[in-house]
Amino acid sequence: MKYLKTKLFTPFLFYTLSLISGMLMGATVAPVGAWFLAWVALAPLWVLVVKNIPEKKKIFLAFTWAIAFHGTALCWITGIHPMNWLGVPWWPSLAITLFCWAFISLWGGILVSTWAFLMVKLDRQNPGLRVLIGTVLWCSLESLWSMGPLWWSSLSYTQSPHNLIILHLGQLSGPTTITAVIVACNGLIAELWMNRKEIKFLWVATVILISSHLIGLVLYTIPLTQLPADALKIGIIQGNISNEIKLRPEGLGRAITGYTDGYIKLANQGVAGVLTPEGALPVFQRNLKNTPLLTAVREKGVVVWIGAFGEKGNSYTNSLFNITGNGEITSRYDKSKLVPLGEYIPFEGILGGLIQRLSPLNEHQIPGSANQVFNTPFGKAIVGICYESAFSEIFRYQAAKGGEFILSLSNDAHYTSAMLTQHHAQDIMRAVETDRWAVRATNTGYSAFVDPHGRTLWISGHNTYETHAETIYRRQTQTLYVRWGDWLMPLLFGLGVLGWLSESGYPGLKD
Repeated sequence: MKYLKTKLFTPFLFYTLSLISGMLMGATVAPVGAWFLAWVALAPLWVLVVKNIPEKKKIFLAFTWAIAFHGTALCWITGIHPMNWLGVPWWPSLAITLFCWAFISLWGGILVSTWAFLMVKLDRQNPGLRVLIGTVLWCSLESLWSMGPLWWSSLSYTQSPHNLIILHLGQLSGPTTITAVIVACNGLIAELWMNRKEIKFLWVATVILISSHLIGLVLYTIPLTQLPADALKIGIIQGNISNEIKLRPEGLGRAITGYTDGYIKLANQGVAGVLTPEGALPVFQRNLKNTPLLTAVREKGVVVWIGAFGEKGNSYTNSLFNITGNGEITSRYDKSKLVPLGEYIPFEGILGGLIQRLSPLNEHQIPGSANQVFNTPFGKAIVGICYESAFSEIFRYQAAKGGEFILSLSNDAHYTSAMLTQHHAQDIMRAVETDRWAVRATNTGYSAFVDPHGRTLWISGHNTYETHAETIYRRQTQTLYVRWGDWLMPLLFGLGVLGWLSESGYPGLKD
């Protein structure tokens, strides 16, 4: 009987520990924002993966941890229900919402399960080497996942927006730098727990934690060179038009009135340019010239960046248009990272008949190219439209091509404030990594101005109509990340391979 109780209780304890630690990692981001938990919340899973238990159980424990992490961190996805603005009935809307929540959680579960599987297969019982390999594997998988269409919850974003000092490590090699430090510290804490006499793991973890923050502090305290010639006074308009009416005549009328009045108000304040949110005017490019907003532009002569729809053959794009003071469109950026299920259906031939297309327009939405450059009268700008905020490479590429400031536009109207806060946190990371000023224009919140150190100079309210102007500065600096990309990833990978081969007794590597 005692054996039976132990046999039943131990797995329950393991899964409970995995579930709780995953939820704690999920609590590091909004709405809780307990960012400091990220430095220990992975350690329990690490112990479970290394423990002498069956391999299949380790995979399931890792899967449980990931479901808890991603499910908690991304619970805001349920805000898309009900999808009445898309004409989706209540019950199908609920089904689609639950499917989306489950799918993104499962997708994260595959990442962590793969990490656990490879940890088991590559383990050579050397704790120090195991920390290196575990860090390499996690960073490699995050890098691989970020190349795909579905990505948001890197361990690095658990530190934004609260720990601005550690975010500055992103200037070295992007999000990988921050993720690597977090994973390594968790691994060392786990190894200390399993080898309590090996106090050296505590010292190494302490050194990594302190030194990484000291490096970040040095970068954080570098003064911003701000020449008067580089100054730009930029205005933003937060339209606050709900998705329920956005595509109806009522919504279009409110959009035209709100953005036109806001533009005139900001132009009278002496701004050089005005940024509007994603899809601010839900019309095609060909119809923009007939709007009162363009009439006001021709009268005031101030540049405006309008979120609207572009056209490519029989398809359309989610775009940002640069419109000069004479009302001419001189540049266009098309959103390149579309939201799966929200803006397109993966494997549409299979799923299209079941889910139907969720797009509000009849045509197919298609992505823009990956190598776009957005020209403005003030120089090149770095553009990110909504979901693209999670993909650092998009911003890095444009900064490397000469982008001098960031224009970020989004429409998160159907989500809770937790999602809006996380979105703002993503843009803070992109501003720090590229060493650029960022201007965020959103439909319902949180619009903001962010400096290159990640400090929010102004942020709007939620579900409010607002206009605001701030002075930003064009910058041509290039961080190591902008110049060389994610160079740390291949370096870590190479060290991990060499360490594993040496420990395995590969000829010529083990002395």
